[in-house]
Amino acid sequence: MHQFLKKILFLLSFFMVFHASGQQVILLSGKVTDSSGKPLSPANVTVSGTGLGTSTQQDGSYELRVPLSDSINIHFSFVGYESINIIKPSENSKLLTISVSMEPVASKLEEVEVTGISNRDDGFTKLSMKELAIIPTVSGSVESYLKTLPGVSSNNELSSQYSVRGGNFDENLIYINDIEVYRPYLIQSGKQEGLSIINSKLASTVQFSAGGFDASYGDKMSSVLDIRYRKPTSFAGGFELGLLGGSVNLEGITKDQKFTWLTGIRFKTNQYLLKTLDVSGDYKPRFGDFQTYLTYRLTDKWQLDFLGNIAINQYNFIPEDRNTSFGTVTTAVQLHVLFNGQETDQFNTYLGAFTATYRPKQDLSLKFITSAYQTVEEETYDIEGLYSLNELDKEIGSENIGDSIMNIGIGRFVEHARNYFTANVIAFNHRGSYQIDNNSMLQWGLKFQIENIDDRMNEWKMVDSAGYSTPYNGITVNLSSHIYANNQLHTNRVTSFLRYNRSFKIKQSKLILDAGLRSHLWSFNKEFLISPRLSLTLDPNWEKDVTFRFSSGFYYQPSFYPEIKNLEGQINTDIRAQKSTHFILGSIYNFKAWNRPFRLSTDLYYKNLNHLIPYKVDNVRIYYTAKNNAKGYSTGIEFRINGEFVKGVESWASLSVMQSREKLTDGSGENENPEYYPRPTDQLINFSLFFQDYFPNNPTFKVYMSIHYGSGLPTSPPGDETNENYFRMPPYRRVDIGLSKVLKDENSTIGDRGLFKNFKTAWISLEVFNLLNINNTISYTWITTVNNMNGMVNQFAVPNYLTSRRINLKLTATF
Repeated sequence: MHQFLKKILFLLSFFMVFHASGQQVILLSGKVTDSSGKPLSPANVTVSGTGLGTSTQQDGSYELRVPLSDSINIHFSFVGYESINIIKPSENSKLLTISVSMEPVASKLEEVEVTGISNRDDGFTKLSMKELAIIPTVSGSVESYLKTLPGVSSNNELSSQYSVRGGNFDENLIYINDIEVYRPYLIQSGKQEGLSIINSKLASTVQFSAGGFDASYGDKMSSVLDIRYRKPTSFAGGFELGLLGGSVNLEGITKDQKFTWLTGIRFKTNQYLLKTLDVSGDYKPRFGDFQTYLTYRLTDKWQLDFLGNIAINQYNFIPEDRNTSFGTVTTAVQLHVLFNGQETDQFNTYLGAFTATYRPKQDLSLKFITSAYQTVEEETYDIEGLYSLNELDKEIGSENIGDSIMNIGIGRFVEHARNYFTANVIAFNHRGSYQIDNNSMLQWGLKFQIENIDDRMNEWKMVDSAGYSTPYNGITVNLSSHIYANNQLHTNRVTSFLRYNRSFKIKQSKLILDAGLRSHLWSFNKEFLISPRLSLTLDPNWEKDVTFRFSSGFYYQPSFYPEIKNLEGQINTDIRAQKSTHFILGSIYNFKAWNRPFRLSTDLYYKNLNHLIPYKVDNVRIYYTAKNNAKGYSTGIEFRINGEFVKGVESWASLSVMQSREKLTDGSGENENPEYYPRPTDQLINFSLFFQDYFPNNPTFKVYMSIHYGSGLPTSPPGDETNENYFRMPPYRRVDIGLSKVLKDENSTIGDRGLFKNFKTAWISLEVFNLLNINNTISYTWITTVNNMNGMVNQFAVPNYLTSRRINLKLTATF
């Protein structure tokens, strides 16, 4: 890890030579609205002669740093509206505020009036980078923000994985600058999981769709997370340092404004958190990554981009003992384990992508992308455990309350793994867009992908209970579980899409049509898929600001690799793509309360699921049966209200009510089991709240609170391939709180004379994780006991708890 950091620091020093020292810049800011005062997003804001530009946020606001000059020529444009060009003298000021109101372009088409395309409700939620930086969370990742949105659930603060509307972790798409990225394969628990591949310090825009997304996005059944890394306009940077790790990011642009660079380094260690777990021992997790985004403008029509990522994640653990008490008021039990052995894991990922963008004219854009992704994962352990299971004294008033009064079972187990996984994915991608007129747009794409998988797995567990090997049959000695795989897979995929977007104005209301098709062909099973998708957005001319949206379509999910591998490690060559048909009806209502802006979002959805592959989830690893022998559904309703509950700062609350069920079928589609049972992600209620406030007489002191509640997820004993014999885990309940002090503020004189006078912003934060110190269950360790007298077998589900209360101190600054 030390050698890794040295190499990264060398690369950073290399990039810093491109910075022109002393370059003066102006902060250009303002707001773009329509004639009625409604914000327009994303409107384009460009500065002529510089190649610099940005897009407005959801509230119509924008910020852009431009070099100091005698005058600045700013161009504002939004599809369907008259463009505005403003020339302003700079006046040697560091701040320049320009807000504009745009008028729509109108043209007659018989009785239908055509106007500009509106993005007020495109099915995506735009995430605020400002709020992301302050949410009190263990990981500090973009995914931690997602978990506060409706439809998104996660019962594990140590992991960046999440499920959406009844789907699992593998059903979510993630793009960075049009490059699809993947989640690790071998990781079993959040303890092993390193940094999220998304570096939020480098992101300019992040948007998320929980379903019903358009045809330009790929072949997954649940959601899309679309991230864009920013293009720098001046030299800048920042750092963050806390008890859980830190980060440094730098960015710059050359004097001729042709070359820009954006670079970030992060390191993380959750050793401090892992010490709160029931299993004590020597935890040594070390996670680090380096990311860079480079752009070079060859000509006015050609631009070259490079996106690179190197992530080195190591997890070493020598367990010592475990003490876990569980049970009910009438039955209290304690598991005590003494360990011998160790675990050594390595998870490394590498990503490189080149993009050439050609704009022969203003309304046509052609992208040519070549990307290569590699993951190299190793999981090795040999751990022996000697355990005893004891009943505890539960009598109130007893002198021995909480002490062991009877032994229920003793035993020994040995866990062994030599798991090695390598995946290489090379893709050649073309994406294009053509602005037909002010009212319509056409997009298309074609991708050829090469996938090489090498999976070698040998993982087993032996359990001995009171001299009996389990599973016990009185005849043979058996392993409790065994997975063996030696699989090599070499496949190709060809995907394409065509998307058409058009906006109409009928009388005084706006109607937006978005229609598209996707195709997919995989050489592994020769399956060819066609996915039609459609959405309609209505912006009625009402006194109240309300938008309605309906979307539907086929969302196939062809297997990558995990879905085709069964519980014994063998590959099923007859696997077919899973299918989800979405029906989503949503609305957005913008209103004012206490003279402050608010937004209420509502979604009602139904997903019809076919050709499902049943699976089980253990912590964060998913075990598939590799058989398309189930069908099901997910349905629910979601609400989110966000706005200025406290003047000047945004807070929000999300509520989701959902049911996700499936049942087994045979090959002919006839039901083998007439009863539906819950899918592993069936979470009836999910509630999240993020609230922020500041001290009335001293706004430099701010308080943030994040609250999560998720009803219990279904789980079942080992050997049950599905969740037919299920019970529910306890609900997930968590409160995190943060207190920050602003040390430097660029918009005021705070900190102008202190230690941070040369910084743009700086603040220090004190965070308390799991404020109420609740024991949340992430999974179960199953202890099997065999009675020596009659050979009877009993099973005990011992909960594996997540982290308890911890305090984090963090310093953040930008310059």
